[in-house]
Parts: sequence; C-alpha cells; structure tokens
Amino acid sequence: MRQAQGVSSRSEPNGRVHATSGVAKNDTLRSRLRAARFFPVQRAKLLPLIVACALFMENTDSTVIATSLPVIAQSLGEDPIALKLALTSYLVSLAVFIPISGWMADRYGARTIFRTALGVFMLGSILCAISNSLGAFVGARFVQGMGGAMMVPVGRLVILRSVEKSQLVSALAYLTVPALVGPVVGPPLGGFITTYFDWRWIFFINIPIGLIGIVLASRFFEDVREEDVAPLDVRGFLLSAFGFAALMLGLATGGRHLVPVEASIGFVIAGLASLMTYLWHARRTAYPVLNLSLFKIPTYRIGVLGGSIFRVGIGAIPFLLPLMLQLGFGYDALHSGLITFASAAGAMIMKTLAKTILARFGFRHVLIFNALIGSAFLAASGLFTPTTPQWLMLCVLLIGGCFRSLQFTGINALSYADVSNRDMSSATSLSSVAQQLSLSLGITIGAFALEAANMLNGGKALGAHDFWPAFVLVGLISASSALWMTKLAPDAGAEVSGHAPLSARKATAQAIEDQKPLD
Repeated sequence: MRQAQGVSSRSEPNGRVHATSGVAKNDTLRSRLRAARFFPVQRAKLLPLIVACALFMENTDSTVIATSLPVIAQSLGEDPIALKLALTSYLVSLAVFIPISGWMADRYGARTIFRTALGVFMLGSILCAISNSLGAFVGARFVQGMGGAMMVPVGRLVILRSVEKSQLVSALAYLTVPALVGPVVGPPLGGFITTYFDWRWIFFINIPIGLIGIVLASRFFEDVREEDVAPLDVRGFLLSAFGFAALMLGLATGGRHLVPVEASIGFVIAGLASLMTYLWHARRTAYPVLNLSLFKIPTYRIGVLGGSIFRVGIGAIPFLLPLMLQLGFGYDALHSGLITFASAAGAMIMKTLAKTILARFGFRHVLIFNALIGSAFLAASGLFTPTTPQWLMLCVLLIGGCFRSLQFTGINALSYADVSNRDMSSATSLSSVAQQLSLSLGITIGAFALEAANMLNGGKALGAHDFWPAFVLVGLISASSALWMTKLAPDAGAEVSGHAPLSARKATAQAIEDQKPLD
C-alpha cells in the first residue's frame, strides 16, 4: 500500500526500514537522464567547468579586494594593515560553515545547496559594495564567506562523487584552470576600476557570474544526496564554530589595531579552549561534524596537514604583495594589478602540465622538491626594490606561480586518493577547513611580521624596507612543509597519479622478459 502511494522501503543491515520518497527517486532519475543526454562522455570536463563559475567568482573577488586594499582603507579611514580583518573575516566564515556544508548537501541535495550558496555570496557582494565603515565591510565579507563555505566544497563534492578516480587529476585541473582566470583577470580589472572609477563597483562583477552558475547547475547538476544522513552534530558545530572564530579573531586583531591586546589574548584563549573541548567531544560522538578519524589515512593526513603548512606562506601573498607595490613602491592600483596577476598566469600554465609531471615522478618526489622551489620563489619576492625592473618581477612571480600551482594540484589530488566515496563529504569539509585556516593564519603572520619590521624601523609610514622580513618568514614556513612530504611512501597515491615506482617498473619489465619465448 505504501508503495502504491509512491513510497518504497528497504531493509537496512541493522534491521531498520528506510523509506525513500518516490518523488525524490523520480527527481534523481530525471537528473541522471538529463546528465546522460547532455554529457555522457564529457562528465569529467563539464562538471568542473560549472563548479568553476563559483571558484571564478570567489577568486576574482579575493584578488580584486587584495589589489584595492590600500584604496579601500583610505576610503574607510583605516590603516591599511587593519584591513587584514576584512580578508581574515571571510576565511574565518569559511572555516565556521564549511563543516556543515557536506551534511547540508547530503541532507538537502548538492544542487539545491550549491544554488543557494551562490545566492548568499551575491548578497554579501552587494553588502560589501554599500559598506561605509570597517565594521560593515567586515560583516559583509562574513556573509560572503557563508556562501563561499557552501558553494565551493559542495561543488567539489559533486565532482569527487561523479568522476572516476583515474580521471580525478584531470577533473581537478579542469576545475582549477577556468577558476584561475579570476586571479589573472582580477588584479588588473580591480586595479583599473579602483584607479579610474570607484572600488565599490568591483563587487558587482560577481552578480552576472553567479547567475550563470545558478542556471548551469539547475540544468546539468545531479541532486547528489545520501539516503541515510546522520544527525547533525549541533554541539560539535557550535564548539568548532566558536573555537575557530574566536581563535582567528584574536590573532587577526592582535598588534596595534582594532582592540586592546588583552581582548585579543582573551579571544585566543577562549578559542583554544573551545577547540580542545571539541576534540574531547569528537571522540565521544558517533557522527562528529569534523571527522578527525580521517587523519588515520596516511595520504589524507600528510596531504591536509603538510599542505596546510605550505598554504600558510601562500596565504600571505595577496596581502603583502599589493601593499608593497602600492605603499612601498608608489604604484597605483592598476600598475600593481598588472604585476601581481603574473602569479595566477603561471598557475594556469602549470595546470595543463600537472598530470604529466605527477605521472612521471609521483607524488612523493614532486611534493618534496616542489615545496622547496615554490617557497624559494615566494621568499624572493621580498628582494624586490623600487628600482627592480618590472620584467624581472613578472618573471619571478610567473615562475613562482607555476611551482605553487603544481604543489596545490598534487596536494589536492593526494589528499583524496585513498578516501572512500562514503567519506568524501567529511573529507572535503575537514580539508577545506584546514585550507581556510592556514590561509587566514598566513595573512595574520604576514601582518605581524610587517608590523614588527615597521616598528623596528621607527614606526613611521610603511616603506619598501619593511616588507622583506615578512616574505622571508612566510617562505621559510612554506618550505618546512617538505618535511611532511618525506613521510609519503614511494607509491603513495599511485592510482590517482598513474605513477609506477621504479621497483614496480622493474618487476613489470622482468615479467615481460620471463614471458619471451626461447630462441
């Protein structure tokens, strides 16, 4: 009788009966038929391109803000270093809401959450454009982070669950290449708008891009969801959310800006206490909002933790480089953007070569040596002076962007190499939280180093000589990630990279030799 009314049932291993709505099943079937009709062979290309709309919007927004930071600070009547809170507030919002993005996708459907997230991000963009104070601007960035926390991880989850592992590196490359157009276009475009018009217009760029993403997702996305969704860990979510927000707020407001030092220290202590309580809670709950047991997987643990250390240095670049070029060297926003875009251009070039390099050398060798090379180019940016030829700056940033891009592609692919489809939602949430926290920490460390150098040099207006210690420090931090990569096995992630270790190649050659007929 229940089945006649459009509801089917099936028995679970534990004896429970799970009911599945016939309407939901028909909706999923229609989605799959539509997907099969429009891209039966091109799934590994089309899905990443749709998600890339969200990444393009997010990355364009971030790079535009970084380029326009000094002008925005002047317009709001704030010290440029104080604007670090506008960058970190967005990243903190991501870290707060990403842990429930996977649960919401599983519960309400990835397509539904992806489209809603795009709408929230566009709302935050409009609020940024009409902000008239630092507090309002920071709040608007937090709203943007709420949307970003859902749209990119959920979009990545659709890809990870829909694409074969043998095509994963290619799919992630297709995802990232269009998204890298944002960082390439963002700095010059943001600099042009800021220099010749008004910085507020830069946030309206997101609106048409977001609308395109909503239309494409509605047409081509399957509404991927889990039939059996574990209950939301509300207590764990509140503990982790408060812990991340308080910790990063305390770090970001430290120094000589925004709040008294005692308040910053109080935030840090409260945040750490909340996170420690979450660790105790996670061990005693069946479905923690952040599944820390995933760190038992060696490739996931090394990819996420080692990759986070590398990202600390990289996170400081969008904050330090535009400030150095504009406040230290006297460039306007447009000329600054025409230089800083070179890093993103280098990253785009490398994305087309990443799969070949990983297949040839494997994750272990690439991630060890590439971490050192990429970090060296990062530190080299601190050697720029007002008299450094612009072509030399472009070359350093272009080549450095190539190596950093290869590292990111390798880390992202390695992290999910041994994760089951069932755990993909938890894995993407935990990995994304680690990424955003490391990027936020990079901005904070870079700002602290910049402030310290400025105070040692007299505490006057920021000058070119204040920046090199910050670049060197974050470069050394990124380089230390190579120590984590040395723990990888020679054949780590071989199924994803397609790399066969030397021992396996010798064994294959010997087997072929043994099968040859005698003359």
